[in-house]
Amino acid sequence: MSEGSLQRAGQLRRQLQEHNHRYYVLDDPTVSDAEYDALFRELQALEAAHPELRTPDSPTQRVGGVASSEFASVRHRVPMLSLNNCFSEEELRDFDRRVREGLGRATVAYAAEPKLDGLAVSLIYEDGVFVRGATRGDGETGEDISDNLRTIRRIPLRLHPSTSSGHTASKVVEVRGEVYLPHEGFRRMNEEAAAKGEKLYVNPRNAAAGSLRQLDSTITAKRPLAFYAYGVAQGLPPQRRTHMDMLQQLRDWGFPVSELVRRVEAADGCLAYYGEIGAKRASLPFDIDGVVYKLDDLAGREELGFVSRAPRWAVAHKYPAEEAQTLLENVDFQVGRTGVLTPTARLRTVFVGGANVSNATLHNMDEVARKDVHIGDTVIVRRAGDVIPEVKAVVLALRPADARPVVMPAHCPVCGSEVRRDPEGVAYRCVGRLVCKAQLKQALQHFVSRKAADIDGVGEALISELVERERLKSPADLYTLEVADVAQLYKSAEVAPAKIIEAIAARRELALSRLIYALGIPSVGETTAKDLARHLGAFERVRVALPEVLTLVEGIGVAAAEEIGSFFADAHNAAAVDALLERVTISGEQPVSAEIADQCSLAALLAQQQVKGLGPVKAEKLTAGLGSVTELLVRIDDPALAALLDERTAAAVQAHFAESANRERLQLLERQFEAFGLTGAAATQRAAAGGPLAGKTFVLTGTLPVPRDEVAAQIEAGGGKVSGSVSAKTDFLVAGEAAGSKLAKAEKLGVTVLDYAALQGLLGGEKP
Repeated sequence: MSEGSLQRAGQLRRQLQEHNHRYYVLDDPTVSDAEYDALFRELQALEAAHPELRTPDSPTQRVGGVASSEFASVRHRVPMLSLNNCFSEEELRDFDRRVREGLGRATVAYAAEPKLDGLAVSLIYEDGVFVRGATRGDGETGEDISDNLRTIRRIPLRLHPSTSSGHTASKVVEVRGEVYLPHEGFRRMNEEAAAKGEKLYVNPRNAAAGSLRQLDSTITAKRPLAFYAYGVAQGLPPQRRTHMDMLQQLRDWGFPVSELVRRVEAADGCLAYYGEIGAKRASLPFDIDGVVYKLDDLAGREELGFVSRAPRWAVAHKYPAEEAQTLLENVDFQVGRTGVLTPTARLRTVFVGGANVSNATLHNMDEVARKDVHIGDTVIVRRAGDVIPEVKAVVLALRPADARPVVMPAHCPVCGSEVRRDPEGVAYRCVGRLVCKAQLKQALQHFVSRKAADIDGVGEALISELVERERLKSPADLYTLEVADVAQLYKSAEVAPAKIIEAIAARRELALSRLIYALGIPSVGETTAKDLARHLGAFERVRVALPEVLTLVEGIGVAAAEEIGSFFADAHNAAAVDALLERVTISGEQPVSAEIADQCSLAALLAQQQVKGLGPVKAEKLTAGLGSVTELLVRIDDPALAALLDERTAAAVQAHFAESANRERLQLLERQFEAFGLTGAAATQRAAAGGPLAGKTFVLTGTLPVPRDEVAAQIEAGGGKVSGSVSAKTDFLVAGEAAGSKLAKAEKLGVTVLDYAALQGLLGGEKP
């Protein structure tokens, strides 16, 4: 080994120790992480080449070593005593009185600091070098965890040679402090454990304890543990006479000390500090369970001494527990203003965070699954400050045999509508947007908003009051309001209520795009509503459109198409839409756009089936000369058709349509395209000049002998137009069984009413 290697190793150790001090204690790093790593790797290489250069205080010794079989016992040179607790102002004032009386003083000062919820440790330094670290244990004897403590970068392996105080270290120095796990580190550890399918940690303190008691220190080295020093048990220079002096000495030696420590005067100062830290508690980056008051005067401490196993000169003022254990008796689902269902735990009442808690949030079903929550479990509940209580973890060891999984209901507990998971999120949502009382206020506020129905004067307060009185149960009810319904909300009852009713009446005719947007369909914003109106042209087409048709509209993906379909498929929404269409007229309806029509050939239908190898070009070849899906399916095994494709694609097409579900879906799509006047015979007839129903507008109501979309297809094939609402412009109402209010409105307006048989007569050329 050369003299140069020896000198370089010493230089590197000093540089790295200085950089650690600036980073972890002064929070003022002077080199980048990359520069630090380069120095560290250089020292590692030197020590690997010359093991005799390796010293106990070398920064390379933080990475952990050979696993131990057990921890050795360590007897503390100075006992690590516990603190007495107080829980009220009265108890705190009693403590202050005893201190003052014991010292014969009128008032005293205290050092006040947060009580970290971690593990107390003792650190021994000899000639400035870390030689041993131990747990508190029973106060007299702890466990030697030196190898694990070496891995914590905030603990200096050599006392910093600071000359700022002019004080040098004694032969032996013993420092006391707290090892803890910051919230961010705890979150990362649980994320990594979850990704590996491992058991999650219950709380930061348990995770820190488990990390410190690893027999393999290389595991501890990977854990994001932190440390704060709070005292010197031996070796404090005699010039340091107060606790605040002691903390400054710890800083000078290179230890991190909490920036939240304050010197306070008397009991009132303690209580003010308790309130200040309590207000910050929920936002602190680590857990605390109280604050500690210590007599600042070190000589006074000697005078007061100890009682039993605790000092007379210090006390821990505890906050109400933020975590508690209790029984999860049931899980309910709360429906929010946007229809999201949130699982809520019903608990056996427990006192936590300063209040009795019987309900706690479970956030969402992904969290329920991640935490493996079952009804009947014993759970840990957390409540910090004013934060909503949450179920933090399950005590799996106490799970009973009859514990039941938490299951999302299939139907909304408020309105009975279907519950669906957001296609691109974690939330489950009630689709009954227009009738669900939990969503109704927000749905109505959206309906009357400027870009929707644009009804001036109908504000949040009015809607809230009328919903509470059950005068408004769906958007249609807005159009039945009278002056008397709103007069009692206004002092000048002659003017404002009448104007509101006039404003509602002025919006009885709505543009198609506004109506679509006003319904508040998930995934349908203002732009999407305009695109649907422009491309599909009529409300009834939007309402019955299959997902494959909706996705033809630019900007609408599969997820949005499914959201739209679910909204209209819900019976509760359908009833609300029907009621609304009885009271409003839709303007701006028109034929399907050319852009959509161009995509709706038989070949396009076939290409949509996603049969392997069957793209648009081959689909065109296959359907050339065929007039309908029916003809295609009849001839699907025809060798002449198969000859148009390669052998593999032909086999894939035949296998695909051998399944009845695929055949039925293609036929359903064709019927819808024909209903929209887009393909097949319907398109041909519509394109022809005239037709038996040319220029006539029809509205359908009630249960007809065949599906409505087929009836609509027949009407449009005959040159007619199908509308969703009855108005003075309606020529015919086709009424089936159980016809609703559309029938009454048609009769009132003098609209001709037909049954299905009479419609067939018109299609055959008969006179009405």
